Amino acid sequence: MRYATLLAALIVVVSPSPGSGSESPAAPGSVLKIATFQADVTPPLGSPLCHGSVAPAKEIVDRLSARGIVLIGSSEPLVLCAVDWVAISNEGHDAFRQSLAEAVGTPPERVAVHTVHPHDTPGVDFTTEAILAADGIGGAMFDPEVAREAIARSAAAAQRSLTGAVPLSHVGYGRGRVEQVASNRRILGPDGKCVMTRMSSCRNEAARAAPEGTIDADVRLVSFWAGQRPVASLTYYACHPQSYYGRGGVSYDFMGMARAMREREVPDALHIHFDGAGGNVAAGKYNDGSPENRPILAARLAAGMKAAWQSQRKVAITAGDIAWNVVPVSLPLRDELVENSLAKGLADESLDLRARVRLARDLAWTRRIKSGHEIPLACLRLGPVCILHMPGELCVEYQLAAQKMRPELFVCMAAYGDDGMGYICTQIAYSQGGYETGRVSRVAPQVEAVLTEAMDRLMPDR
Repeated sequence: MRYATLLAALIVVVSPSPGSGSESPAAPGSVLKIATFQADVTPPLGSPLCHGSVAPAKEIVDRLSARGIVLIGSSEPLVLCAVDWVAISNEGHDAFRQSLAEAVGTPPERVAVHTVHPHDTPGVDFTTEAILAADGIGGAMFDPEVAREAIARSAAAAQRSLTGAVPLSHVGYGRGRVEQVASNRRILGPDGKCVMTRMSSCRNEAARAAPEGTIDADVRLVSFWAGQRPVASLTYYACHPQSYYGRGGVSYDFMGMARAMREREVPDALHIHFDGAGGNVAAGKYNDGSPENRPILAARLAAGMKAAWQSQRKVAITAGDIAWNVVPVSLPLRDELVENSLAKGLADESLDLRARVRLARDLAWTRRIKSGHEIPLACLRLGPVCILHMPGELCVEYQLAAQKMRPELFVCMAAYGDDGMGYICTQIAYSQGGYETGRVSRVAPQVEAVLTEAMDRLMPDR
């Protein structure tokens, strides 16, 4: 069955693998090819946006796109995907991966799906939708038929792209500094507790005057080349992509605008953007929510992307230089999530619709974890480049930790994979309080140890 989602980026690689776990590199001399595709997955007017928590779609400011590259080597394809939606969660994430896997002839274990996370876009979660529908409020979070149609279009575009594959000769990698965009949302007081949260748009002068805090100021780039011709450019940057939102204007916001700027400057390449571990990072220090700030933030990010492009180093690549590693993990469930209590709350018709949707999302994740479900973390090795594929609204400390683990490699991170668990903070952050560690996070503090150990296992030694 085909499902629908807003695939903002897709990569397919073929190299020998059992479909999960660690794989051996392909044999030297194996043919390696690349294809690119994109599909329009913009929701119709009237569609719920941001899980139904903001105004529904009143106008289309930007067309949302599904973009991808396909690498074909000696065995089954590997698919990496980033989507112009706010989130894809639980069985929505499973369905997206399964549909893409069927389209290109590979197992779902070789498919990674991510979102770029702009808030004036849909969020897809078939598990939560089933719970809401059973309580008579189906469609409150997103339109399931629109989602299935979008996934089907994305998968069809991926399948068609395979006939246009060209030989892949080189991979490029570089990074550029992004000035005055990212700032940490969590402002700590003298006692080490979170005393203030600086969101994506902020007019609190004290919060805007506070230091940037812990961020990763660099945007990283990985490019794919057919001889002297650039075929695709993948960028990674850790920051919430919101300038302003919630007014009903469907938009890919400033990260999508920056991507479009780079497309105009390098038209031969398909430009694909992945949001990094920006769960606790936003533009609030440099953004008061005024609409005119959106293109300013976009231009600053685009300047960093351009610097990464201009500084990149190109290395020859063959199928033997590519490896894919998957580590499934069981994430610890937050103590406060009790199935019976959540179900009772959901049945309370006196609650407003947004509160009931949130309870349904909590219930969906709780049942999923209690059933023994594991989240697949993945790592793609491209010669000296290492790309980690992680779930949820991951805090930036995980990205910085991964880079520190393998300083000899060029480490990129795509977060916002399966978003069923919401925010993923560090252990100390849960003791500090603040928005990110509240009920928007469905995992326990022990999650840091689980993910840190998995990241170390995922990445190659050198």
